[in-house]
Parts: sequence; C-alpha cells; structure tokens
Amino acid sequence: MSPLRVSVLAYSGCFASEVFGVLDLLTMASHIAAAQGAVAPAYATSVVSPRRRVTASGGARLDVSAVRPADVLIVPGFELHPSLDLDAALAELAPETATIREQAAAGTAVVSLCVGAFLVAQAGLLDGREATTSWLYADRLARRHPQVRVRPEQLVVTDRGVTTTAAFSAMYDFALRLVREHDGPRVARGTACVALLDDTRSGQAPYVDVDLLPTVGRGFARDVMRWLDQRLAARYDLTALAGEFGVSTRTMLRRFRDETGRTPLAYLHGARVNRARHLLETTDRTVGSIAGDVGYRDAGTFSGIFARHVGQQPGVYRATRRDHAQRPTA
Repeated sequence: MSPLRVSVLAYSGCFASEVFGVLDLLTMASHIAAAQGAVAPAYATSVVSPRRRVTASGGARLDVSAVRPADVLIVPGFELHPSLDLDAALAELAPETATIREQAAAGTAVVSLCVGAFLVAQAGLLDGREATTSWLYADRLARRHPQVRVRPEQLVVTDRGVTTTAAFSAMYDFALRLVREHDGPRVARGTACVALLDDTRSGQAPYVDVDLLPTVGRGFARDVMRWLDQRLAARYDLTALAGEFGVSTRTMLRRFRDETGRTPLAYLHGARVNRARHLLETTDRTVGSIAGDVGYRDAGTFSGIFARHVGQQPGVYRATRRDHAQRPTA
C-alpha cells in the first residue's frame, strides 16, 4: 500500500512546533507500526511552501520544498497577539491562501491547527462547515466568519474533508486520530503510550479560563451582555430584552450577532455555565441548587446544557476539578 502523503504548509510567522509536531508523531507511529509487523512505510511527509524561504516564529528558518500533490495538507497556527493586524497579516499570506484553496480543489484533505483556522477560513473552506480553534479565539473566528459554525468546546472537528483543531496540543489529538484511522487502534494506542499522550480527551471546554477570555462586542452588545449578566437567574424573554434597549426583536438579534457572532440566548447560556462552573469548583452546593441559581428550574435541562458547553456532566466536572486542585505539586 502506498504511504499516506502528508504535507505541512509552512509560512512566515507560523509556529515551528506545529510544523513538526504532527510529523514527529507520525514518525513515532511508523516505528510502532513496524514493530507490530508493518512492512511498508506508513507516511511520506514533507514541509512545503509557495515561497523559497520561510522564517517561522522565533526566527527559526525552515527548509521547505515546493508545493506538491498530497493526501493531507496541514496548516499550522501563528502568534495571534493582541497588537497583530489580522487583516494585514492574512493579506500578506495570499499565496498560502491560494495554495490551500488549490489543494482542497484537487481533493486534498485540509487540516488546520489552532488559529490556522483563520487562514483556512480566509481561503473560504470553512463557510457552511462546523469548525473549532483555540477557545481563546473562538469568538473572534465566529465574528469574522459568521458563515462558520464554530464549536469552541471541541478538540477536533472534521466536516466534509476539512479538519480543524483546538489550541496547540490538540495537534496531537488530531495526529492520534489520523494514526487510528490509517494504522488502526493498536498502533494509535502504542504511539500515545510512547509519547505520553492522553488519547482519551473529549473536549477543550474544561481548560477554559474565563478570566482570560477577551471582551467581545462593541458598545451595544456589551450593554446587552452586562444586562443579561445581572439577571442570570431571570427567565429569558427576547421581547422584554429588545424593549429594554428600545429596538425590535429582529434588530436586537441582528445587532448582537453582528457584534458577537451569536445570539443573546447563546451568550446567556454561556454566562450561566461559567457561573455554574465557579460554584461547582468553590462550593458544596447541590447541582440542583446551582441550576436554580443560574436560571434553570430543571436540573436535567441544566445538566444537558452544561455538558454541551463543557463536555462533562456537572458532577463529573466538579470531581475532576477538585481532583486537580488536590494533587500535590513538586
């Protein structure tokens, strides 16, 4: 069987670790597969670019090859710091955007790592698809590309040939999934063991630190969010909310979505879940009591919404967080 051709698209400012992280893990998987009896190389890997020279983050110069046909094209992330002019940065990467688009048109499976999703979205490949990225920048991706159904709780999302991953270490979740699909679960499990990787993670929501989340929205949306934050336990009433701000319900939904990428109700669910997380971590109150405190009369409804946002039931989340907190440090 021919090896799977995996190329990584290197570009100026990309994270060098994300260029080589997946490739290194695939190398490990090849050795595991060989030890288990495989006779042919499983992967043919390369680092490619439409440019002759590439300098990655931190000033690391990368040896690159010309873009070639591939089965999988991986787009690494970059440093999306607060002062970065994202429009200008993406405009400078027009040759890379064209490469992504051309490879996808040729039938190549495209994969973004972390905020590489912004580059893949710029190429138009995420419109109408589900996608994920770092939880820290998920709202920004949703606002910039409202046609994308952003799933910030997910580690890896594949939708019709395009895969996106959460932040940094999620590249290994993707790589293990690729190994599992290509070489089978035994090789994937062996690779995870050798590399000391957790191959049981189900989502990135437990890692979210709400204190690090950026303030989203301009004046109108921020005022609406503040109003909702002060009334977490109150019943959601879109008509009353719109009336409070002197607009129609249609205008409320349009303006809020334009500024935040989501609806007021979606924001309210997220704010309620964040408050519930805090209470689960810091108090011994029952799940039912916490559910009522954040606006849900039915504990089952609350648990379902909490699980969709966090990836765990409230009781499991509480036990997990307290287990982490009680572990001794070196």
